[in-house]
Amino acid sequence: MIKYFLRRLLQAIPTFFGVTILSFLIILAAPGDPVAMITWGPNINTEANEAMRRQLGLDQPPLTQYVYWLIGNDWTFIDIDGDGAGDKRGDRYGILRGDFGKSIKNKRPVMQQILRRVPATLRLGVAAITIGFLMGVVLGVLAAVFHRTWIDQAIRIISVVGNAVPQFWLGLLLIIVFGVQLDLLPISGMQNITRRGGFDLADALRHMILPVFVLSLNWIAFLSRFTRTQILEVLQQDYVRTAYAKGLNNKVIWVRHALRNGLLPVATFLGPAIGTVLAGAVIIEQVFAWPGMGKLIIDAVFARDYPVVMGSVVIASVMFILGVLLSDIMYVIIDPRIRLE
Repeated sequence: MIKYFLRRLLQAIPTFFGVTILSFLIILAAPGDPVAMITWGPNINTEANEAMRRQLGLDQPPLTQYVYWLIGNDWTFIDIDGDGAGDKRGDRYGILRGDFGKSIKNKRPVMQQILRRVPATLRLGVAAITIGFLMGVVLGVLAAVFHRTWIDQAIRIISVVGNAVPQFWLGLLLIIVFGVQLDLLPISGMQNITRRGGFDLADALRHMILPVFVLSLNWIAFLSRFTRTQILEVLQQDYVRTAYAKGLNNKVIWVRHALRNGLLPVATFLGPAIGTVLAGAVIIEQVFAWPGMGKLIIDAVFARDYPVVMGSVVIASVMFILGVLLSDIMYVIIDPRIRLE
């Protein structure tokens, strides 16, 4: 198990660097100039813009900027030993050293901004994944149990609609209906900013209903169809037919044979689901003004704040890679027929 884990971890290293290189080139190729957005004004001259661009290292070639972003270049040259020559000394920043640098827009450390937003995104993502998996598996099992009935047809329609409807459109529609017209649920934020006092669980749950529902709908739709297909496929296997021929009870066949083997592949989706939390949150947090990492990324993209965007990409990449690795290990653990070799 340890060798398998280490091998998979080593395979993830080139994947990580590949994602960072592509993301870095895309953000550099995007239109807009962060220096121009910061120094915009009628009295700003070209020399001031160029000086700031040199200070931020944006005048360097793309490859040099990428290397600086990885290992850093923040070195000061001072005479330490008194020989009249500049000696290299200073603190070096770079993601390989755990330092993502500072934001171009507000000069604050990137990691500090990300860590402040992570709890909000995790609250939204964990709730959406939990509800998505529970509802998706339950609906999939019901669709398989009541195969070719109106229950099966209704669940299949829900899954198709859930996959087809764009998240941003559904979020805006729910805001209009439940937040504006019916005035039943809050439409933005994590809590009521006008309320005094400490944390209010009921108010926090009310703010989570709409974004969690929209974020979990895709997982509900996908897992319900996948679970239904897997269970129906298991029911066609020879060992299930043998169980019926032996006269076993239908409940025993469904629980010990159909569900136990049909739900094994479903468990492997938990890892990628954790890794894709941030991807779905980018849209949902912007629609519902949820102060998480997704909204931080959108604001950074519009501001051309390269360090914040790339820092968020690194965190998202690590989350997804670890999620896939967790999925592989989980599949080996729950299914002894898989051989690590």
